[in-house]
Amino acid sequence: MLSHKKSLNILKKTDALLEGHFVLSSGLHSSKYIQCAKLLSFPNLADKLCKSLANKIKRKYNKIDLILAPAMGGVIIGYEIGKILKKETIFCERVNGKFTLRRGFSIKKGSRVLIIEDVITTGKSSLECVKLIKNANAKLLGFASIIDRSTKKSLKIKTGIISHLKIEVPTYSLKQLPDSLKSIPITKPGSRFIK
Repeated sequence: MLSHKKSLNILKKTDALLEGHFVLSSGLHSSKYIQCAKLLSFPNLADKLCKSLANKIKRKYNKIDLILAPAMGGVIIGYEIGKILKKETIFCERVNGKFTLRRGFSIKKGSRVLIIEDVITTGKSSLECVKLIKNANAKLLGFASIIDRSTKKSLKIKTGIISHLKIEVPTYSLKQLPDSLKSIPITKPGSRFIK
C-alpha cells in the first residue's frame, strides 16, 4: 500500500492537488483544488495509486463481474482498475444530460457491478450510474475512487466508498471566507467556467 504522505506527494508533484484560493464549480471557495486528470497525465505515477486502490477493492469484493465508470473522469481509472483486476470495464456517457450506455456496451442481468470514478465529491455522477445498473436488473456492489473528497454534508451516497485516499477539502461561501484566503488571488480552475 502506498502511504498517505507518499500519495499526497505524488498528487502535488503532478499538480493534481493545488493550494491557493479557488472558486469551485459549486461556486464555493476553497484553499485546495483537486484535478485528477493531471495525475493521470503521468501514467507511471498514477499506476502506483491505481494498484493500491485495486488491492483495497480485492479485499472487499471477491466477485466482480463488471466495472462501470462515468465519462469523462472515471474512464481511465476504470480501465486501469479493470486491467489490474482482470475485469470487463465499460463506461457510460451523457446524452442529452443523462448517462447512457453506448458503443455496444451493456450490463448483463444479474451481474455484480462496481462503479469507479477518479474523484467522488457528492456522488451525484455515481448515483446516476446506479440507474443503469437497476434498469439492467443487475446488482450494485458499491463505489470506488482514487480520491474521496466528500463530506457527510455533501455526500449523496449512503453506502461506503472504497478510496485510495480521503482528502479533506474545506469549502466556504463568500460570506464565510477566512482571512487567510481573502488576500490570495482567486483562480477558477473547473471546466464549467470555460466558455
